[in-house]
Amino acid sequence: MARAQFSAETSRGGEFVRQPNRFTGRVTPHSTSAPGGGPDDQDRWPLEPGRYRLIWCRACPWAHRARIVRSLLGLDDVISLGTVDPIRDERGWRFTLDPDGFDPVLGIGYLSEAYLSSDPDYTGRVTVPALVDTLTGRVVTNDYPQLTLDFSTEWRRFHKPGAPDLYPAELRPEMDALMAEIHRDVNNGVYRCGFATSQSAYDEAFRALFARLDALSERLTGRRYLMGDSITEADVRLFTTLVRFDVAYHGHFKCNRHKLTEMPVLWAYARDLFQTPGFGETVDFDHIKRHYYATHKMINPSGIVPLGPDLSGWTTPHGRG
Repeated sequence: MARAQFSAETSRGGEFVRQPNRFTGRVTPHSTSAPGGGPDDQDRWPLEPGRYRLIWCRACPWAHRARIVRSLLGLDDVISLGTVDPIRDERGWRFTLDPDGFDPVLGIGYLSEAYLSSDPDYTGRVTVPALVDTLTGRVVTNDYPQLTLDFSTEWRRFHKPGAPDLYPAELRPEMDALMAEIHRDVNNGVYRCGFATSQSAYDEAFRALFARLDALSERLTGRRYLMGDSITEADVRLFTTLVRFDVAYHGHFKCNRHKLTEMPVLWAYARDLFQTPGFGETVDFDHIKRHYYATHKMINPSGIVPLGPDLSGWTTPHGRG
């Protein structure tokens, strides 16, 4: 069996099994803690503008979701943003993009410092996104699926005028089921292909990935967005995988039945979103390529970052308006 990129998250059968999210606190107006206080007995933190800092990496699809949702809802001045380098070293995500290599608000050089400040016994992978409390330096949450839903629901009083409803109450049962399928087969599915260490684990993940992409393509043939005429959280979650597909997953993760550019409906849909304010300007293809190809030494031991593919097509007319 091949050597695993993340041995602690690889089963005996060679399947990649993503670690659970360690921090699951929630910022909510329902917290019983006083302003400036810590979490209440249900791990609910007080809702306070300017208090929390979203740490993301431009390369990471899970963190990219939070960056897009924060922008779409107009929370930029309410939740500050810290950006880590796309290249990790042995201590994990680094703030080497900032002057002197320290986050200017948290004063730390590595995101792992906030993790260990929150849980000194933590030994898992340090992941982004992470919402960090600037008063204590503690991680509130790294629970990426819940984080963006909370931006839509718990932070509603701070949304900009006319902000989209990314998680409409009447659509939630259908949306939740659809997003679960997208997560299993697409968002995490590309990783299950790329990090598989047995042929059978890879084959299973590959077939599930492209079966789901085919189903999504059929769904999007008759509607502009996944839930109809308006962008929702489901579109954000699919977009962050699609925008990385040809530059990373097709080659690096062996997701090579077709490129995104060879799947007409999904390619037009992805371009439609890319050209929507709040999406394309948050994409950094250079960071994406350097992260994937330079940090997964078990998959790409040479560390060579490909020069392609041609990215000019992202700004061409999509015909879905």
